[in-house]
Amino acid sequence: MNNLKKIGLTALAGSLVATASFGAELSVSGGAALYFDQPDNTANRGNQFYMGDSVTFKGSGEMDNGWTVAVSYELDGGAQSAKGSTGGTASATKNVGGTNVLDSHSMTIGMGDAGSITFAGHGGSTAMSALDDKLPTAYEESWDIVTGADGSVVNGVSGNNSFLYTSPSVGGATVMVSYINASAAVTAKSYMDFGIMLSPEMVDGLSLGYATGDDESTQGTVVSDDTMYVTYAIGSATVGVQRGNSDAPGSAGTSTTGYAVSYAVSDDLSISYGENTVDYESSAKVDQEASGVSISYTMGSMSLSGGMNKADNIGGTATADKDGYEFELAFAF
Repeated sequence: MNNLKKIGLTALAGSLVATASFGAELSVSGGAALYFDQPDNTANRGNQFYMGDSVTFKGSGEMDNGWTVAVSYELDGGAQSAKGSTGGTASATKNVGGTNVLDSHSMTIGMGDAGSITFAGHGGSTAMSALDDKLPTAYEESWDIVTGADGSVVNGVSGNNSFLYTSPSVGGATVMVSYINASAAVTAKSYMDFGIMLSPEMVDGLSLGYATGDDESTQGTVVSDDTMYVTYAIGSATVGVQRGNSDAPGSAGTSTTGYAVSYAVSDDLSISYGENTVDYESSAKVDQEASGVSISYTMGSMSLSGGMNKADNIGGTATADKDGYEFELAFAF
């Protein structure tokens, strides 16, 4: 009798495992892109050509209650930044013969009229980082591309294993709330930030947004970050201004101000110009000033885009001036 019970329980357990475990079909996407860059005119870059070496696996499905679930995994072939800099978000990695690694990966639950929740194991966005620079550009921000110039961007805390809630649009307004649980690797206390984006239906072409969060990455120290932007599109031109503040104890705070304008010359060609200034509270530092031009041209399935940026007094250090450029030739198929 006891043996029969054991057999029955074993069969039941096997049935539960079989029905609870399932695999979804994943689609694979990638791109053919050739890059040419020099992020630091004061250093010998060596071979300036490289190509992307990552592929992304995506899958999605719908549950019985109408909710949706989507998952994404990026398999990356190297660990070196495509932009040759220590910071910033790179769209690809240099083919340096590194070991394949799992890079950005996330899961999003779509709850219909209740919005969506994204859990990002790596490479996710918070409300602050999503709104850190919304100025119009044909390629990259004025503080990007150049090595080290992005170090003072006010974008709160970002880290692995984060949650981001995004509400549905109501009257042109979308609300975001992000959360990162406390961990020694990211933040001493649990982190939350909040953001709102608004495109008023009564004012065509106007967009504005605001985000704020308290950074307690260092135990006992609270850094209050906030950022806001306004952009306005009229005809083929879009102009924008952005302001960010990081209020830190003592003289460690910073504020950033950016301006940009983009113009669609035609359906295929766009150009832009932007400036960004970082004002340090410390009297020992001078303002970091960055500017850059970008261009993007599309011809059928081929696109050519790039930017040339200049940054002075990087990190608040006088005479720490650098120029940089990056160009991308991409093919869609």
